[in-house]
Amino acid sequence: MHNEQLIGDYRRMLLIRLFEEKLDELFSTGVIKGTSHLYAGQEAVAVGVCAALRSSDYMTSTHRGHGHFLAKGGDPKRIMAELFGKATGYSKGRGGSQHMACIDIGFLGSNGITGGGIPIATGAALAVQMKQSVLKQQAEDSVVVCFFGEGGAHIGMFHESLNMAGIWKLPVIYLCENNLYAMSVPLSEASSVQDIAVRGASYNMPGVIVDGCDYFKVREVVGEAARRARAGEGPTLIEAKTYRYYGHSKSDKREYRTREEEAEWRQRDPLLLLRDRLRNTEGVEDSLLESIRMQVEAEVEEAVQFATEIPEPDPMSVMDEVFVTP
Repeated sequence: MHNEQLIGDYRRMLLIRLFEEKLDELFSTGVIKGTSHLYAGQEAVAVGVCAALRSSDYMTSTHRGHGHFLAKGGDPKRIMAELFGKATGYSKGRGGSQHMACIDIGFLGSNGITGGGIPIATGAALAVQMKQSVLKQQAEDSVVVCFFGEGGAHIGMFHESLNMAGIWKLPVIYLCENNLYAMSVPLSEASSVQDIAVRGASYNMPGVIVDGCDYFKVREVVGEAARRARAGEGPTLIEAKTYRYYGHSKSDKREYRTREEEAEWRQRDPLLLLRDRLRNTEGVEDSLLESIRMQVEAEVEEAVQFATEIPEPDPMSVMDEVFVTP
């Protein structure tokens, strides 16, 4: 019998890749307006993380959040509808690419602010801890995973949040997806250290570097960090070395990096690595892998059709759910 978890996670990684490729097409042809930040190339991080979590765990995301949302169990149809600005989207068409959330599955939201999810995750972890220690809800041993890029590791909230989490031993995993470039600025020009993980020592927490192209290694290190967090041993800072295939956003021509560099990373495509493992170790036949791909392609097309056929929101509802503080 095949390893059903591995096959399911391969399918999830493929869904993220094909979903993002379809978005690139939709934005490039003007079907969807505005901009977006695509996650293609980093799929092993999001899916590897979620493979080590429980459904009751929480997650905060970034401006590059479609992959995180899909990995956590988000509905591709509702995500696509949100990108189309339709009322059936997760934010009723009002949030768009960078502002979606679903509390029911523990996805606390993507975020248009660099590093904006870091203090939110820290607060959520404090809430989990207080439910255990103050309210005596022993069943509440959830973990919070906080995604951010290496650019987010340079802001004040990063240091303030990790310091607080280290002092109080909060059940949070800080997951830095280091894809080498914050917009167009390479890490070598923006940081005094080239490994973000070494900063963990400053806040009395483990700092772990992992190959972000390797689903298995990501799952392993996150599993250990989650174990520590549930046992009351505090937070972990994990740095996943990864690479985004597309530009920072759809208008980015990637003139700051070479095509040779991109080709080198493509040779370690996370989908190819997991597919080879399924073939060579798990004995999965090509016919099954092709069937999975066809299913996922159909699922993405169904999401586009769903978003396309829904009527536009009623203009009279534009002020609904808008809150203003005097």
